[in-house]
Parts: sequence; structure tokens; C-alpha cells
Amino acid sequence: MQVEPGPRAALEPVLTARLVLTPVSSADVADLVILYGDPEVAFWTGPWTGAAVEAWAADMATRWARDRVGKWMARDRSDGELVGRGGFTRIDLDGETVLELGWVVRDARTGLGYATELGRAALAWAAEHEPGVPVVAFTEVHNRASRAVMERLGLRSVGTIQREGLVEGRIGLHPDAPSALSRL
Repeated sequence: MQVEPGPRAALEPVLTARLVLTPVSSADVADLVILYGDPEVAFWTGPWTGAAVEAWAADMATRWARDRVGKWMARDRSDGELVGRGGFTRIDLDGETVLELGWVVRDARTGLGYATELGRAALAWAAEHEPGVPVVAFTEVHNRASRAVMERLGLRSVGTIQREGLVEGRIGLHPDAPSALSRL
């Protein structure tokens, strides 16, 4: 059965070979706390408090309701176990409305192709539900794993932008860290 495009269809689960992707909601806070507690995830995303996770999940639920686009929870289709989260955030990038594609995969699932699988599903979803809206992705310039996923997804490097993030060799978050910007 194929879901017809439209407002409700945008909120339907997305299935891949190994994943079920569902819009983030407040019901996902406990899983998000687990995800952001993984050491490698925490390194790239920063330490999260319970309150910050709750606020982020509420924001994503609002974005899904208002914009019909947001991040998904990614769970294993075979057993429902948490794999990560990913999808889009509608943002303004230098005066242009774009869909920013991002992902986070649990430490134990890293290196198994889940980020690429999630990214491909997201790009297919965007082509159906948000045609014509440009897709971008960005990450710290030294995040080689995420940059490799961007390349596998067919995003091309278009330079760097300054945003809050990590700077290789320096401790903590920096307001003007260089991030590699890629575009579909």
C-alpha cells in the first residue's frame, strides 16, 4: 500500500530495509537521553541535559505539526531497538529556505551504514514531500565520518560556513567553528 502525498502522508512512518523512521515527539525523550548519552554521540553533539532533550523533542514535534518536516527517530525494523535519529530541519541559510539534513547514530551502530540508509530515505522523502526545496548538510570540518556520508548521499561540497560547533584541537563549543557545507 502506497501512502498518497499530502499533509498526513508527511507524518507517516518511513520504512527502509532495516529501519522504521517516525517523527520525533515528546514520547521519545527517554530514547533521546540514551542516544545523547553515548560517548561518541556526546562528543559531536555536546552534553545534553534532560531538560534540553525535552525542549528539543517538543520543538521537533512543533516543527512536524507546523512545517510538516522534522527529524525522525530511527529504530531497527526487526526488534524496535533505537538506532538513532535524523531527517530535516527547515532553516534559513543566508536568506534561502533550505532543508538541513542531519543524523546521529548510536555508538554501537556506527560504521554499519545506518546514517547513509537514513539519509537516502530522507532524500527520497524530501523529493516527494518538499520538491524544489534545496537540501543542505553541514558538519564540523574535521568530522570525516559525516562528510563521507554526505558524499555517499550525493551531496557536493560548496564551501564552509561559521556556526556553533567544535574546532579540532580546541576544547568546548565555539560560536564561529568552521563547518563543511554540502548541497544536493
